[in-house]
Amino acid sequence: MNDFIRYAKELLRRPWRRPRNPKFSSGPCAKPPGYNLRLLKHILLGRSHRSKPSKEAIRDLLEKTRKILGLPADYKICIMPASDTGAFEAALWNMIGERPADVCAWEAFGRKWLRNVREKLRVPGVDCCEPRYGFLPDLSLINFDHDVVITENGTTSGVMIPRDLRFPLDRAGLTFSDATSAVFAIPMQPWDRYDVVTYSWQKGMGGEAGFGMLILSLRAIERLNAYTPENRPIPVIFELKKDGRFNEEISEGNTINTISMLCVEDARASLNWMIKETEKLRRKGFISDKATVLDVMHQRTQKNFRSLSAWVERTPWIDFLVSDPAIRSPSSVCLKLNEDYFPEWGEEEKAAFCKKLVGIVEAHKAGYDFNAYKIAPAGLRIWCGPTIEAKDVERLTKWIDWAFVRCCREMGVSYRPEAIGGSRTSNPEPRV
Repeated sequence: MNDFIRYAKELLRRPWRRPRNPKFSSGPCAKPPGYNLRLLKHILLGRSHRSKPSKEAIRDLLEKTRKILGLPADYKICIMPASDTGAFEAALWNMIGERPADVCAWEAFGRKWLRNVREKLRVPGVDCCEPRYGFLPDLSLINFDHDVVITENGTTSGVMIPRDLRFPLDRAGLTFSDATSAVFAIPMQPWDRYDVVTYSWQKGMGGEAGFGMLILSLRAIERLNAYTPENRPIPVIFELKKDGRFNEEISEGNTINTISMLCVEDARASLNWMIKETEKLRRKGFISDKATVLDVMHQRTQKNFRSLSAWVERTPWIDFLVSDPAIRSPSSVCLKLNEDYFPEWGEEEKAAFCKKLVGIVEAHKAGYDFNAYKIAPAGLRIWCGPTIEAKDVERLTKWIDWAFVRCCREMGVSYRPEAIGGSRTSNPEPRV
C-alpha cells in the first residue's frame, strides 16, 4: 500500500505536458517545425543524379543556400560526401601543407583535425591551442601568416569563438572554419574573413546526415590551383581538382559521387521552411523588411537559449560547462553538474547520474539524446538551434527537474526543495 501511495504521489508531481517535438540531439538535429514527409512530393527517386531534373534540384539547393547565407558571388559551394567531416577532410587533404598551420583545438572535432594535420598529413610547424573543455586558448597568439584551422562553434564543448573576433583581411594564410553547428544558428564573421567553411545539413537546417557543404573563397581556389601536396595521394571522394586545377563542375551541381536525391529534397524543404518562416513573420509585422532569413534563424536560436538559460539560472544543481558568457554557445548548449552541489563525486558518478536522468526522461518520451558527448565531461547537451521551439525547451526542463528528484532518491542523494524551481541563492545541500 505504501508503494502504491508513493507511486501515486510521483504521478501527481510528474509534468503532464511533453514537448511537441522531444528531439534535442546535437546531430542529427530536430526537423523544422511542421515537417512532414509529404513536403518531399517532388522527390526524384530512381532518377540519376546526373539527369536534368536532378541537376535542377541540386542547383536550386545551391542557389537558395547562397542567397540565405549571403555568400559573395565569387565564393564556390560544393556538396561533399560524408557530412561535415568529409567536407572538412577534403579541404585539409587538398590544401594544407603549403605553409605551416595553426590548429586551434578545444573540443572533440578540433582535436580530430589536429591529429589529422599532425599525424596523417604531417604538416610541419603545427601549433596547437588545446585547453580543457569549456575554455578557449589565447586566440591572440594565432599567426595568420600560417594557415589557421579553427572550430567556429564547439558542438561537443559548447564553446564558440567570441563575436568580436575578426580574422584579418590582410592574412597570408588561409582560414579554415568547421562551422557545422554555427551556420544558420549563430552570427559568424563577414564572409571575406573566411577561405574555407564547412557544415552539414543535419545541424542548423535539421536536414539528413551524410552530406556536407564546402564553401571556398577565391583565395582557396587559387591555393587549389597552385599547390599540389607531395607524397599525399588524395582519396577519390576528396578530389577537388581535375587536370591539376579546381574542378568547377563540383560547384555547379555535379557531385563527386552519387548523391541521395531524397536527402537533396529534404534539404530543400529545410531551406524553404526558413524562407516561409521569415515571410510569415514579416507579413505579420513581427520583423522589419530589412530582416533576413539568417536574422530570423539567429533570433530563434537565441529565444531557445534564453529559455534554457532561465532554467539554469534558477536551478542550483546544474551549471554551464562554459563559465564565460562571451564564448558560450547558444546552439549546442553544454551543461555540467554543479561542483558545490556534488562536492564528493568523481567523473564516473556524475556520468552515471546524468545517464540515469536522461534515461528517465527518454522513457517517458519527453526528451531524447541530450546526454553529454561521449568523451566530453559528464553533463547534459541540449540543442537549441533554429529548428527547436522555445516552448519545447521549457517543457523539457520541467521533465529534467522531475527526473532529478527520482535520480536523487535512487542514488541516495539528498536535496533541498529549492533545487526544483528554486534559485542559485539557495544553499546547496551536498551529497549524503
